[in-house]
Amino acid sequence: MFRRTFWFTAGAAAGVWATTKVNRKLQQLTPESLAAQAANKAIDAGHKLKDFALDVRAGMIQREEELGEALGTNAPPDPELPAQRRRPAIGRPAPVKNTRFHHSYNRNEDH
Repeated sequence: MFRRTFWFTAGAAAGVWATTKVNRKLQQLTPESLAAQAANKAIDAGHKLKDFALDVRAGMIQREEELGEALGTNAPPDPELPAQRRRPAIGRPAPVKNTRFHHSYNRNEDH
């Protein structure tokens, strides 16, 4: 009698365990759960990308300082020389065109 009770209890426990495991897996495969998992992975990827960009920027600043020291551009300017002019790398003004003789081509004009 004890053997039957043992095997019955073991079978019931295995059934409960298997049912619980299957239900958890089904919950993970619902569209809402899959969307949440994708959103979490996208957020994690964004954080990793931001950290990478910050590391690259820090390395770039460090390397610029090293190059400035090696080339002597970080040294204080000679007081006898005029101040160094710096041009912005981005946002340079466009060259001025002579608009007196300039005619733009419009392919939609009637000819």
